[in-house]
Amino acid sequence: MKQTVTKIIHIDMDAFFVSVEIRDNPALQGKPVAVGGKSSRRGVISTCNYIARQYGVSSAMATSIALQKCPELIVVPGRMDVYKQVSVQIRDIFAKYTDKIEPLSLDEAFLDLTLSTLHHGSATLTAKQILEEIYQTTSLTASAGIAPIKFLAKIASDLNKPNGMYTITPNDVLPFIEQLPLKKIPGVGKVTSEKLTRLGLLTGGDVRQCEQSMLMQHFGKFGRVLWERCQGIDNREVVVSRIRKSVGVERTLSENVSDLGVMRDILLNKLLPELHRRSESHLQSRQMNKLGVKVKFDDFTLTTKEQKSTEIDPNVLTHLLDEALDRGAGKTVRLLGVHIGLTEQVEDNQQLSLSL
Repeated sequence: MKQTVTKIIHIDMDAFFVSVEIRDNPALQGKPVAVGGKSSRRGVISTCNYIARQYGVSSAMATSIALQKCPELIVVPGRMDVYKQVSVQIRDIFAKYTDKIEPLSLDEAFLDLTLSTLHHGSATLTAKQILEEIYQTTSLTASAGIAPIKFLAKIASDLNKPNGMYTITPNDVLPFIEQLPLKKIPGVGKVTSEKLTRLGLLTGGDVRQCEQSMLMQHFGKFGRVLWERCQGIDNREVVVSRIRKSVGVERTLSENVSDLGVMRDILLNKLLPELHRRSESHLQSRQMNKLGVKVKFDDFTLTTKEQKSTEIDPNVLTHLLDEALDRGAGKTVRLLGVHIGLTEQVEDNQQLSLSL
C-alpha cells in the first residue's frame, strides 16, 4: 500500500499591515513606509515595507531609532479593524482549498493539503494558485513554503520573500537541514544562538552529529526539540482549533513612571476594568487558574509576576505589582500589563466540536 506523504503549506503575507496601507493610499508607493506609533519619543514600529528594511528599519524598533536610520520614513498609524477584515478574506480563500487550517496570526497560517487532489495532488501548484487568488482578491502579495513537516514549511516561506515560494520535498529534507543555519529554526533566539555558537554548533548538520543527551544538558527540553528538528522529526499536526491559554491587557505609558501611586491607579482604574471586559466571555465556559502582572522598565527589560488564583482579585494584583517593581531596583516603568490564565476545560459542546 502506497504511503501518504504529508503536504503542509505555510503562507505568510508580505509586510501585511504596511502593504494594506500602501494599497489603500497609492501615494505611498515606492517610499519607505512603516506602521506604528508616530511619536518619535515613545512610538514603536509594528511593521515596515521592504524599502524601509533596506535602511535597517525593523519591527519592534523604536520610532525614534527608525527615523534616525531612515529620515524619509513615513510612519502611519495602524488600522486593526481593516487588517482584520482583510484577514477574514484571506481565511475564506484558504477554506476553499482545505478545512485543515491553523491560523498563527492575522497574516500567516499553516494549511494541510495532504488529502487534496487539486493539481493532481501537487501542493506546490496549489500554493501558487492560492497566492494568485489572494492577490486577485486583495491586491496584496504573500509568500509560501511547502514541506512535509511544519517547521520546514515555516522556514521555507521566508526564503523567497516577497511574493515567492519555496518547496522542500521529502527527499530534500535532510540535505536542506544539513546546511540550515540553526538561527533559522523557530525557537532559536539570540541567546540560544550564541550559546550554540560557543559549542561549535552552527548548522543542522552540526547538531545531527551530537548526542541528544548533550543538547538536553545544555538546553533542557528545547535540546530534545532541536535534536529532533535536525533529524527531520516534527510530528506536530496542523491544529484546526486552538484553546486560548490566557487573556490580558497592557498599556505603554505616555511617559516613564516612577510613582507607585500612579502605577496602582493605572492598574486598578484603567487595566483592571478592561481585563474584566475581555475575560467575561471566556470565563463563561472556562475557569481561571492564575493572575499575573507584567512590567516593562525604561531599559526595555521585562518581568512578569504570577500567582495561582481563581478570581480577579485587585489586592493580589497590587501585591504582584509591588513584587514586580522590586525586581526593577528603582528603574522607571514604560509599560504595565495584567492577565489571567485559563484552564484547558471547556464546555461539553465545545469539547465535541474540537474532537470532530
